[in-house]
Amino acid sequence: MRVWIASFFGLTLLAVAAVFFAFRPDQALRVATGLVAHEMCIKTFISGFAPEPSFSEIVQRYRVRWIRKLMRSTVDDSSRVVRASVMGLAESRVAYRGDLGCLILPAGGQVSAFSVDVAQLARPVAPPLLADIAGPAIVDPEDLRLRDALDEGFAQAEGAQQRGTKAIVVVRNGSVIAERYAPGVGIETRLPGFSMTKSVVSALLGVLAMQGKLSVAQPAPVEEWQADADPRRSIKIEQLMRMISGLALDENSLGFDVASHLLYLQGDTRAGAAKATLIASPGTRWAYSSPSYQLLSGVIGSLLGGKPEQTLEFAWKELFNPLGMRNVTLEFDAAGTLMGSTHMSATGRDWARLGLLYLNDGVIGGHRVLPEGWVASAATATLDSDYGAGFWTNRSSNVRAKARIERGMPPDAFFAFGSLGQIVMVLPSQQLVIVRLGDAIDESGELLQLARLAGAVVSATQR
Repeated sequence: MRVWIASFFGLTLLAVAAVFFAFRPDQALRVATGLVAHEMCIKTFISGFAPEPSFSEIVQRYRVRWIRKLMRSTVDDSSRVVRASVMGLAESRVAYRGDLGCLILPAGGQVSAFSVDVAQLARPVAPPLLADIAGPAIVDPEDLRLRDALDEGFAQAEGAQQRGTKAIVVVRNGSVIAERYAPGVGIETRLPGFSMTKSVVSALLGVLAMQGKLSVAQPAPVEEWQADADPRRSIKIEQLMRMISGLALDENSLGFDVASHLLYLQGDTRAGAAKATLIASPGTRWAYSSPSYQLLSGVIGSLLGGKPEQTLEFAWKELFNPLGMRNVTLEFDAAGTLMGSTHMSATGRDWARLGLLYLNDGVIGGHRVLPEGWVASAATATLDSDYGAGFWTNRSSNVRAKARIERGMPPDAFFAFGSLGQIVMVLPSQQLVIVRLGDAIDESGELLQLARLAGAVVSATQR
């Protein structure tokens, strides 16, 4: 009997150990603390919000709320380092690096040291190609229907919870016709776009294509894939942009997936993504994948010379300054790769300027910035999904696109989208760009609610 009991407990321990090493809950906890520390860093040092209410907002909005009572976070103003842990365990540290944003510090890893005067890069040597979209004052809508649309965007939702909206900017025919900001937020407040950063990477790739430095039809020049027998060497740049590479880089944001681990646990996101193996033939399977955009960020960096300073200079000279974007923060990982899958912060108006580039088919001030056909391709759905190339799209028979159209977002609309409801909607048939930034109640971003916002704005602007 004792032998049987000992065997039973032994097998139980082995089973528990197998489950532990298969799912690594310790790593999931570090993903959670990394997320909290990083978002605390953005809210405190980039957006300028008070730490305590920011912490409460973060742990309520994200999937970490199931352990929120165990979560701890501290902000050191002198060292500008944010720490987060679960009762002192699984601690993550994030350092604020000024104009270079917030860096997740790898445990025991090396950090790429580089410095660049971003303020100098933000001083254009020539006037912007894009005319100014508004004056220095907040644009209060004159039309009562448009005011009602903004009211809805900021309204209290079901369950007595605020929608968490921090900014809405509406641009029509190149000018802001309505905008509203939450208390403590203004025209120059930089707010995170999360995965809307992928749309910025798409634009940077478009500029490189316009300059003849790449073709999206060419195989992605990833160093680790260049052996003759490596089947990954055939993966094209466009397949990474459309998330149909066939690589084992699926994302579910639960803390156990490779995307979460790359973002919060590894210092070299590009190299980590490059290790992925093929699980399907390139071009045959769609799955949402942030690591695909870290590979693309690596492609951009290598084409520009391999130094993060060169990537920053290119982004400002060729994209931000021509668009008149002035309050932008780009981040890099510990190895110096652009965090192209997420983590760009900008003002509501600056996000709208990016939307105008796509509304105008890649042409600004009579100057073509993106290749002809680039915007149409970005808005064209991939396989049976509602995702294009760096943008989500309603130009699809996917059920999600149909649901958005039913709620008022026009059929020709496409949009940049990030966690918690960050969105830049491009509505060509209406000559509209609509930006919403904030912390939605659920991680889905209340996308159908945002579709209703689009419908309300369209209705209010129709004559």
